[in-house]
Amino acid sequence: MTDTLAEDYPEAAPHIQDAVAEHGEEWVLEHYYKKLYPLGVLMEMPEKDELPFYDEADYDTLTEAERVEMYQAWGKYRENLRTGTKPGE
Repeated sequence: MTDTLAEDYPEAAPHIQDAVAEHGEEWVLEHYYKKLYPLGVLMEMPEKDELPFYDEADYDTLTEAERVEMYQAWGKYRENLRTGTKPGE
């Protein structure tokens, strides 16, 4: 992990480093919005394209609107699991 990432995101860098060590860079890039980026509620997280191993030729990022839509859908899903209802009930 670069020093710049650790300097800019001191709380997040260790979590990203651990994920890279455990799963590899490719896994981190593929699962970033599902597994790591939600830590942004607790700490400042870099955008996916700020990661030192991100290559825009190989990976896409989600727009702010796409992230909001994804997290809202997850919220509805969790609520349905919690209440035991199906969508539309």
